[in-house]
Amino acid sequence: MDDYGQFVAQVYRKTGINLADYKEAQMKRRLTSFRDREQYASFHDMLEAFNRDPTLLERFLNRITIKVSEFFRNSERWQSLQKEVLPVLASNRAHLKCWSAACSTGEEPYTLAMILKEMGIPFELLATDIDRSVLERAKTGEYGPQAVRHVPRHFREQYFIPLEDNRFRVKAELKRGIRFFQHDLLQDAYPEGCHLIVCRNVMIYFTDEAKTRIYRAFSDSLVPGGVLFVGSTEQILRPADYGLAPLAPFMYQRVSS
Repeated sequence: MDDYGQFVAQVYRKTGINLADYKEAQMKRRLTSFRDREQYASFHDMLEAFNRDPTLLERFLNRITIKVSEFFRNSERWQSLQKEVLPVLASNRAHLKCWSAACSTGEEPYTLAMILKEMGIPFELLATDIDRSVLERAKTGEYGPQAVRHVPRHFREQYFIPLEDNRFRVKAELKRGIRFFQHDLLQDAYPEGCHLIVCRNVMIYFTDEAKTRIYRAFSDSLVPGGVLFVGSTEQILRPADYGLAPLAPFMYQRVSS
Protein backbone atom coordinates (compact mmCIF):
# COMPACT_ATOMS: atom_id res chain seq x y z
CA MET A 1 0.00 0.00 0.00
CA ASP A 2 1.43 3.40 -0.97
CA ASP A 3 1.92 6.39 1.33
CA TYR A 4 -1.50 7.90 0.56
CA GLY A 5 -3.32 4.56 0.88
CA GLN A 6 -1.80 3.94 4.30
CA PHE A 7 -2.76 7.46 5.32
CA VAL A 8 -6.39 6.87 4.29
CA ALA A 9 -6.51 3.63 6.30
CA GLN A 10 -5.01 5.24 9.43
CA VAL A 11 -7.27 8.31 9.23
CA TYR A 12 -10.28 5.98 9.19
CA ARG A 13 -9.02 4.17 12.31
CA LYS A 14 -8.28 7.45 14.06
CA THR A 15 -11.33 9.53 13.14
CA GLY A 16 -13.96 7.18 11.67
CA ILE A 17 -13.92 9.23 8.45
CA ASN A 18 -13.43 7.05 5.40
CA LEU A 19 -11.62 9.10 2.78
CA ALA A 20 -12.01 6.18 0.36
CA ASP A 21 -15.68 7.15 0.00
CA TYR A 22 -14.61 10.42 -1.65
CA LYS A 23 -13.39 10.64 -5.23
CA GLU A 24 -9.70 9.87 -4.90
CA ALA A 25 -8.28 12.33 -7.44
CA GLN A 26 -10.13 15.30 -5.92
CA MET A 27 -9.45 14.37 -2.30
CA LYS A 28 -5.80 13.47 -2.89
CA ARG A 29 -5.27 16.81 -4.61
CA ARG A 30 -6.83 18.71 -1.70
CA LEU A 31 -4.81 16.82 0.91
CA THR A 32 -1.53 17.03 -0.98
CA SER A 33 -1.96 20.79 -1.09
CA PHE A 34 -2.68 20.81 2.66
CA ARG A 35 0.32 18.56 3.40
CA ASP A 36 2.67 20.74 1.37
CA ARG A 37 1.39 23.92 2.99
CA GLU A 38 1.98 22.39 6.42
CA GLN A 39 5.50 21.46 5.26
CA TYR A 40 5.47 17.67 5.68
CA ALA A 41 7.49 15.50 3.32
CA SER A 42 4.95 12.63 3.27
CA PHE A 43 1.47 11.68 4.42
CA HIS A 44 3.13 9.32 6.91
CA ASP A 45 4.98 12.24 8.52
CA MET A 46 1.80 14.28 8.71
CA LEU A 47 -0.10 11.37 10.27
CA GLU A 48 2.51 11.05 13.01
CA ALA A 49 2.22 14.79 13.61
CA PHE A 50 -1.51 14.40 14.28
CA ASN A 51 -0.63 12.62 17.53
CA ARG A 52 1.64 15.47 18.64
CA ASP A 53 -0.49 18.41 17.52
CA PRO A 54 -4.30 18.20 17.95
CA THR A 55 -4.68 21.58 16.24
CA LEU A 56 -3.11 20.10 13.09
CA LEU A 57 -5.72 17.33 13.11
CA GLU A 58 -8.46 19.93 13.50
CA ARG A 59 -7.10 21.92 10.55
CA PHE A 60 -6.97 18.72 8.52
CA LEU A 61 -10.59 17.86 9.31
CA ASN A 62 -11.61 21.37 8.32
CA ARG A 63 -9.75 20.94 5.04
CA ILE A 64 -11.49 17.75 3.97
CA THR A 65 -14.99 19.13 4.41
CA ILE A 66 -16.73 21.19 1.74
CA LYS A 67 -17.67 24.77 2.61
CA VAL A 68 -19.11 26.35 -0.51
CA SER A 69 -22.51 27.91 0.10
CA GLU A 70 -24.58 31.06 -0.26
CA PHE A 71 -28.17 32.12 0.32
CA PHE A 72 -30.63 31.26 -2.48
CA ARG A 73 -27.94 29.53 -4.54
CA ASN A 74 -29.49 28.78 -7.96
CA SER A 75 -32.51 30.91 -7.09
CA GLU A 76 -34.74 29.40 -9.79
CA ARG A 77 -34.57 26.06 -7.96
CA TRP A 78 -35.72 27.66 -4.71
CA GLN A 79 -38.58 29.35 -6.61
CA SER A 80 -39.61 25.98 -7.95
CA LEU A 81 -39.51 24.52 -4.45
CA GLN A 82 -41.68 27.36 -3.12
CA LYS A 83 -44.24 27.42 -5.93
CA GLU A 84 -44.50 23.79 -7.02
CA VAL A 85 -43.34 21.52 -4.21
CA LEU A 86 -43.92 23.02 -0.76
CA PRO A 87 -47.65 23.73 -1.29
CA VAL A 88 -48.19 20.04 -2.08
CA LEU A 89 -46.05 18.84 0.84
CA ALA A 90 -47.84 21.17 3.26
CA SER A 91 -51.35 20.22 2.23
CA ASN A 92 -53.15 18.17 4.89
CA ARG A 93 -50.14 18.34 7.22
CA ALA A 94 -49.93 20.29 10.48
CA HIS A 95 -46.22 20.92 9.99
CA LEU A 96 -43.24 19.84 7.88
CA LYS A 97 -40.16 18.05 9.13
CA CYS A 98 -37.25 19.23 7.00
CA TRP A 99 -33.58 18.31 6.97
CA SER A 100 -30.76 20.38 5.48
CA ALA A 101 -27.98 17.80 5.21
CA ALA A 102 -24.33 18.85 4.84
CA CYS A 103 -25.50 22.41 5.54
CA SER A 104 -22.01 23.94 5.81
CA THR A 105 -22.12 27.46 7.28
CA GLY A 106 -25.91 27.63 7.37
CA GLU A 107 -26.99 29.59 4.33
CA GLU A 108 -29.11 26.72 3.03
CA PRO A 109 -31.23 26.03 6.14
CA TYR A 110 -31.73 29.76 6.73
CA THR A 111 -32.88 30.13 3.11
CA LEU A 112 -35.39 27.33 3.59
CA ALA A 113 -36.58 28.80 6.90
CA MET A 114 -37.26 32.19 5.28
CA ILE A 115 -39.33 30.57 2.54
CA LEU A 116 -41.33 28.44 4.98
CA LYS A 117 -42.02 31.43 7.22
CA GLU A 118 -43.18 33.52 4.28
CA MET A 119 -45.55 30.73 3.25
CA GLY A 120 -46.87 30.39 6.80
CA ILE A 121 -45.92 26.72 7.02
CA PRO A 122 -45.11 25.46 10.55
CA PHE A 123 -41.87 23.50 10.44
CA GLU A 124 -39.17 21.60 12.26
CA LEU A 125 -35.81 22.06 10.56
CA LEU A 126 -32.74 19.93 11.20
CA ALA A 127 -29.42 21.29 9.91
CA THR A 128 -26.39 19.02 9.98
CA ASP A 129 -22.78 18.89 8.89
CA ILE A 130 -19.76 16.72 9.64
CA ASP A 131 -17.65 19.75 10.61
CA ARG A 132 -18.21 21.20 14.09
CA SER A 133 -16.46 24.48 13.22
CA VAL A 134 -18.82 25.34 10.33
CA LEU A 135 -21.81 24.44 12.51
CA GLU A 136 -20.64 26.96 15.09
CA ARG A 137 -20.44 29.60 12.37
CA ALA A 138 -23.92 28.61 11.21
CA LYS A 139 -25.31 29.00 14.72
CA THR A 140 -23.69 32.44 14.99
CA GLY A 141 -25.30 33.41 11.69
CA GLU A 142 -22.96 36.20 10.58
CA TYR A 143 -22.30 36.63 6.87
CA GLY A 144 -20.45 38.90 4.49
CA PRO A 145 -21.90 40.74 1.49
CA GLN A 146 -21.03 37.95 -0.97
CA ALA A 147 -23.08 35.36 0.89
CA VAL A 148 -26.24 37.50 1.09
CA ARG A 149 -26.10 39.05 -2.38
CA HIS A 150 -29.04 36.98 -3.67
CA VAL A 151 -31.25 37.42 -0.60
CA PRO A 152 -34.42 39.30 -1.65
CA ARG A 153 -34.58 42.76 -0.14
CA HIS A 154 -37.69 42.10 1.95
CA PHE A 155 -36.05 39.03 3.49
CA ARG A 156 -32.86 40.95 4.24
CA GLU A 157 -34.81 43.71 5.96
CA GLN A 158 -36.98 41.28 7.92
CA TYR A 159 -34.49 38.65 9.02
CA PHE A 160 -31.03 40.27 9.12
CA ILE A 161 -29.33 42.83 11.35
CA PRO A 162 -26.79 45.05 9.53
CA LEU A 163 -23.31 45.05 11.09
CA GLU A 164 -20.10 46.91 10.39
CA ASP A 165 -18.06 46.20 7.23
CA ASN A 166 -21.21 45.36 5.22
CA ARG A 167 -21.79 42.20 7.25
CA PHE A 168 -25.14 40.85 8.41
CA ARG A 169 -26.37 38.74 11.32
CA VAL A 170 -29.41 36.47 11.16
CA LYS A 171 -32.09 37.49 13.65
CA ALA A 172 -33.02 35.19 16.53
CA GLU A 173 -36.55 34.75 15.20
CA LEU A 174 -35.18 32.99 12.10
CA LYS A 175 -32.86 30.81 14.15
CA ARG A 176 -35.76 29.51 16.22
CA GLY A 177 -37.04 26.27 14.81
CA ILE A 178 -33.64 25.26 13.38
CA ARG A 179 -31.63 22.63 15.24
CA PHE A 180 -27.98 22.39 14.25
CA PHE A 181 -26.02 19.26 15.09
CA GLN A 182 -23.07 17.23 13.84
CA HIS A 183 -23.79 14.37 11.44
CA ASP A 184 -21.70 12.21 9.10
CA LEU A 185 -23.65 11.12 6.02
CA LEU A 186 -21.40 8.08 5.64
CA GLN A 187 -21.46 6.85 9.23
CA ASP A 188 -24.38 8.11 11.32
CA ALA A 189 -28.03 7.08 11.52
CA TYR A 190 -30.40 9.27 9.49
CA PRO A 191 -33.41 11.17 10.87
CA GLU A 192 -36.75 9.48 10.28
CA GLY A 193 -40.05 10.82 9.00
CA CYS A 194 -38.72 13.70 6.89
CA HIS A 195 -41.03 15.47 4.46
CA LEU A 196 -38.20 17.36 2.74
CA ILE A 197 -34.46 16.72 2.58
CA VAL A 198 -32.19 19.35 1.04
CA CYS A 199 -28.67 18.15 0.20
CA ARG A 200 -27.06 20.22 -2.53
CA ASN A 201 -23.61 20.42 -4.12
CA VAL A 202 -22.10 17.74 -1.88
CA MET A 203 -22.73 14.42 -3.63
CA ILE A 204 -20.37 15.34 -6.48
CA TYR A 205 -17.43 14.71 -4.14
CA PHE A 206 -18.39 11.11 -3.29
CA THR A 207 -17.65 7.87 -5.13
CA ASP A 208 -20.51 6.14 -6.95
CA GLU A 209 -20.66 3.47 -4.24
CA ALA A 210 -20.94 6.09 -1.50
CA LYS A 211 -23.62 7.97 -3.47
CA THR A 212 -25.67 4.79 -3.74
CA ARG A 213 -25.56 4.25 0.02
CA ILE A 214 -26.47 7.87 0.74
CA TYR A 215 -29.36 8.04 -1.75
CA ARG A 216 -30.83 4.84 -0.32
CA ALA A 217 -30.54 6.24 3.19
CA PHE A 218 -32.14 9.52 2.13
CA SER A 219 -35.06 7.64 0.57
CA ASP A 220 -35.54 5.61 3.75
CA SER A 221 -35.47 8.85 5.74
CA LEU A 222 -38.35 10.32 3.73
CA VAL A 223 -42.02 9.62 4.33
CA PRO A 224 -43.91 8.34 1.26
CA GLY A 225 -44.46 11.43 -0.87
CA GLY A 226 -41.50 13.22 0.72
CA VAL A 227 -39.04 15.08 -1.47
CA LEU A 228 -35.26 15.05 -1.91
CA PHE A 229 -33.82 18.33 -3.29
CA VAL A 230 -30.30 18.01 -4.75
CA GLY A 231 -27.82 20.36 -6.40
CA SER A 232 -27.98 21.55 -9.99
CA THR A 233 -25.05 19.33 -11.00
CA GLU A 234 -26.31 16.25 -9.17
CA GLN A 235 -29.07 14.74 -11.28
CA ILE A 236 -29.95 11.21 -10.11
CA LEU A 237 -29.74 9.05 -13.22
CA ARG A 238 -31.78 6.08 -11.97
CA PRO A 239 -34.03 7.42 -9.20
CA ALA A 240 -36.29 4.35 -9.29
CA ASP A 241 -33.39 2.33 -7.85
CA TYR A 242 -33.95 4.27 -4.62
CA GLY A 243 -37.74 4.32 -4.63
CA LEU A 244 -37.75 7.87 -6.00
CA ALA A 245 -39.38 9.54 -9.00
CA PRO A 246 -38.62 12.90 -10.66
CA LEU A 247 -40.96 15.63 -9.42
CA ALA A 248 -39.31 18.87 -10.63
CA PRO A 249 -35.80 19.66 -11.88
CA PHE A 250 -33.36 18.23 -9.30
CA MET A 251 -36.20 17.24 -6.96
CA TYR A 252 -37.26 13.64 -6.40
CA GLN A 253 -40.28 12.25 -4.59
CA ARG A 254 -40.36 9.02 -2.62
CA VAL A 255 -42.92 6.76 -4.21
CA SER A 256 -42.32 3.51 -2.33
CA SER A 257 -43.82 2.72 1.06
